[in-house]
Amino acid sequence: MLDWGMMMKGRTVLLAALLLTIATAAGAQIMQGLRGGGGRFSRPMREGLPEVRSGFIFCRLWYTSVYREPGGQGWSTDYPAADNNFMVRLAQITQAPLSRWHDGEMGFASVTAEDPRMFHCPFLFASDVGTASFAPEEAANLRTFLLKGGVLWVDDFWGDYAWENWTRQISRILPEYSIQELPLDHRLFSIYYRVTEVPQIPSINHWRRSGGGTSERGMESATPHMRAIRDDTGRIMVLMTHNTDIADGWERETEDEDFFYAFTARGYGVGINVALWTLTH
Repeated sequence: MLDWGMMMKGRTVLLAALLLTIATAAGAQIMQGLRGGGGRFSRPMREGLPEVRSGFIFCRLWYTSVYREPGGQGWSTDYPAADNNFMVRLAQITQAPLSRWHDGEMGFASVTAEDPRMFHCPFLFASDVGTASFAPEEAANLRTFLLKGGVLWVDDFWGDYAWENWTRQISRILPEYSIQELPLDHRLFSIYYRVTEVPQIPSINHWRRSGGGTSERGMESATPHMRAIRDDTGRIMVLMTHNTDIADGWERETEDEDFFYAFTARGYGVGINVALWTLTH
């Protein structure tokens, strides 16, 4: 949950007011982002990077899946609505500069780990990574990307099987580094908003089917985690939100008022902290 009374650095008073406005308004009336619910994408809507690179780029990692998780869509899970909506809210809430395509659309992009343009994306985001598999060249490029200062945030993978598959993949990329729980007193949790717990955000479809349940794999995924791989200086290279779907709070912001009240502001609170952390560290 977000402790709205514990804001940081003065300027966050304005940000808190903006998020509170979002959180207390009817989602369908106030939130004008893209709707979710798209099917599996075999290719991104746009390939490459925005032509006008003057600020933050939401770069999604376009990878190959080796199997399918219930409710997942591989690399395109929550795409493209989550990516677009997050950039819209980041600009509204923080006034951070954004990159855009020549037609003025938000500069969210998708790149493979074989694409050299990946190295122009200091921030990479990937969903449903329990299904991912990386070829040797992709693993080598991701390793270089992370050791050179890039950050990879992986989200929306649930349960033991997905976790085990992901850890096999990331251990091929960074074998000498360990995965650790990110403690709640880490500055990432308070860089703009005081996040006092890792929220468990389900897919809206699971939430509806289960009558408001949040754990998509029952007791196996009952506890959400935010884990990290950090380099020798403590810099976060890989951030992992497991047993939660932070991006569904962004993707589905306009679809259900109750879901909006329960999850959207909490999802943006985490996401904005992560984005600002990667931009400043």
